[in-house]
Amino acid sequence: MKKIVNTEKAPSAIGPYSQGIILKDVVFTSGQLPIIVETGKMPGTIEEQTRASLNNVKAILEKAGSSLGQVVKTTVFLNDMNDFAAMNEVYKEFFTEKFPARSAIEVARLPKDALVEIEVIGLIG
Repeated sequence: MKKIVNTEKAPSAIGPYSQGIILKDVVFTSGQLPIIVETGKMPGTIEEQTRASLNNVKAILEKAGSSLGQVVKTTVFLNDMNDFAAMNEVYKEFFTEKFPARSAIEVARLPKDALVEIEVIGLIG
């Protein structure tokens, strides 16, 4: 049976979806936009946006009883693949060893015209 994950430490869903879902010992996060919870706004640079998205992912994982160290797969959606190197520098601040599997995809457009959106799959326990 699936369990919904919801935390006030990450932005509320902007549509009919959950921030995260737990199924047995696995947590799936929805894609996290780089919205700063305290202000409701997105920062301007790809570095700041990557950091904000990953902080939102981290908050959902922690609410689910998981952590960034338990992540097995990430998907990074970029508005511009030219931002890949800059995104990667910030990404390395959050994932430092035993890196999860990852896909990085350039998309035509992201919600709210974000530069990046990140989703993960992590283990619990």
